[in-house]
Amino acid sequence: EYVLRRHTVTVAELDEALADPAVIEIDPDYASRSGQSIRYIGWSDTAGAVLTVIVVRHEGGLYGSNGWTSNDKDQRRYWE
Repeated sequence: EYVLRRHTVTVAELDEALADPAVIEIDPDYASRSGQSIRYIGWSDTAGAVLTVIVVRHEGGLYGSNGWTSNDKDQRRYWE
């Protein structure tokens, strides 16, 4: 609910971006303070946009943390 309310993207759209065969993984996320998050940049057909998905490592697992429509910087990375 947080992601939808704050960033107007759904979990299903973020899952689509993660499943994109051309998804880009940036590990660690360049904006991570802890160094524990991974940034994924991928395409969602449903959203009709490139999305940024933040996943966090915690106790040996990976958990979705946040996501939004990609900014210009992430879109450039994706399309290059």
